[in-house]
Amino acid sequence: MRYLFIFILLALLLSWCHGARVVHNWDIGYVMVNRDGYNLRRAIGVNGKLPVPPVYITVGDTLVINVVNSLDAPTTIHAHGLLQNGTSYMDGAGMVTQCGIPPGTNFTYEHYVHQAGTFWLHGHFNHQNVDGLRTPLIVYDKDLSALPMQYDEDVLMFMEEWYPVEFHTRMDELLNPTTTFPPPASFPFGLINGFNGNETKPICFTPRKKYRLRVVNMASTEWFKFSLPGHILNIIEADGIILQPLAVDGLDIGPGQRYSVVVQAHNSDEFNYIYNATLYANFVPLLPGLNPRYYQGLIEYKRGAPVKTIAADSDKKMVWAEDTSLRAFDMQPALKVDRTIRLVAGSRRYKGNMPLAVLDKVPYRPPLTPTLFTALSMGHLALDEAIYGPQTEAHVIRHGQVIEIDMHNPTAIDHAMHLHGHTFQITELGPSGNSSIARLDPAPVKHFSGWPIKRDTVVVAAFHYVKLRFVADNPGVWLFHCHMDVHFALGLAVTFVEAPDVLQRTQSVPKDMIQMCLRQGIKASGNGAGNKGFDLSGLPPVPS
Repeated sequence: MRYLFIFILLALLLSWCHGARVVHNWDIGYVMVNRDGYNLRRAIGVNGKLPVPPVYITVGDTLVINVVNSLDAPTTIHAHGLLQNGTSYMDGAGMVTQCGIPPGTNFTYEHYVHQAGTFWLHGHFNHQNVDGLRTPLIVYDKDLSALPMQYDEDVLMFMEEWYPVEFHTRMDELLNPTTTFPPPASFPFGLINGFNGNETKPICFTPRKKYRLRVVNMASTEWFKFSLPGHILNIIEADGIILQPLAVDGLDIGPGQRYSVVVQAHNSDEFNYIYNATLYANFVPLLPGLNPRYYQGLIEYKRGAPVKTIAADSDKKMVWAEDTSLRAFDMQPALKVDRTIRLVAGSRRYKGNMPLAVLDKVPYRPPLTPTLFTALSMGHLALDEAIYGPQTEAHVIRHGQVIEIDMHNPTAIDHAMHLHGHTFQITELGPSGNSSIARLDPAPVKHFSGWPIKRDTVVVAAFHYVKLRFVADNPGVWLFHCHMDVHFALGLAVTFVEAPDVLQRTQSVPKDMIQMCLRQGIKASGNGAGNKGFDLSGLPPVPS
């Protein structure tokens, strides 16, 4: 009995240290849905359902997702915000870190999760997230006492935009060289917690309790503004990073971004309250009822209680969450830069009247062999950016360097930029020197002092630039791309090949991932074309 007791005690200790093994079985397939109340259309769901149910785990758990691909096209799953330290092959970026899972086959993602916070899971092959393959991933802390503010309950609010047609239909229209560019604007509907924004179930509050509201923008193109009149939103997290608490009136959330706010409930249940969620885009025409679209939901203190009317302030009078005002809770000072990589966003017309986007030299296009497989198989040549192919837009960075991304956006459209494999400090932003805004108003350059915010997705405003810093301490292959899927599809992305020499010594691709490529006739080694040395024959010509 004594040995049995010791065995059980050791098992309990190991489970505490290593966490649970949380298994989800996902059969990814097509479903017919009417999510906006107007349009029945084909979408992508999991186990015959849409919305995909959120995933909840605790830090230290191992998340296992057994994927069966019942689509007629390859698929992958990206855990947006998880850093994949030591497991870059599990990042799920199609033709970057893996080949797609072929139709009719299966694959298992396994993530040991050491980050607490608010994340999400989504398709990362042919922009399948736009058609429904997306859901929040919530990683609970084990020790809430370490957080800057305490709370009683956790509430999730995830927001999406929903188009009446599939993504490929919109892209075909956009890329049609015989039509005018841009095509007529499309106006999506807003969804909250998976359903039409005005039909979402009430959020229940109990007097005197504190609530952590996790607000996730899973939209593929548009922004959401969120506010809760009569209540203060105390920001404590952005993109999985704990922050110094900051009280605001509202959140302005770009595609891919997440916030946690702590809200103090009122002392009485005499009244219920309304929250506001506004779906908008500043790059399409402003039309009443279409852009922006206004949604409201109920904060219910007591069923049947009257709703307290609170006069709404204009956006200009409200205090909104801004990166310039937020500070990291860990109080890490700004990193000292070893290397600066300058990137300039733009859109250009190419041969054949083709509209494409650029972040560096040419539009990004996936290679014929996953970039990670090239980095692992090419020996010392993996340090040469040329072997990855010209449209992979590869930047090889050395292990341990502090990298500064100096990104300029001299265009009239905001970009929500996401970095895989890292969080970054935001150290400076201001009007881009290439724009008329800078010439007219050169003053508002903002340098971050103290403890700059860290996050994984940043909005680079139209005619502005931003400087981002991170330590190259996670060998792997990481995309940096616009999370507005149309822009990403047009080529607004680059690839960071991080410490390929260290990568070759420390990681290897699982055999079933290699077989997944070979089954589709895709080479699992070689340069960006799957060839030896610098022979890049077979790659499509660079657009001119």
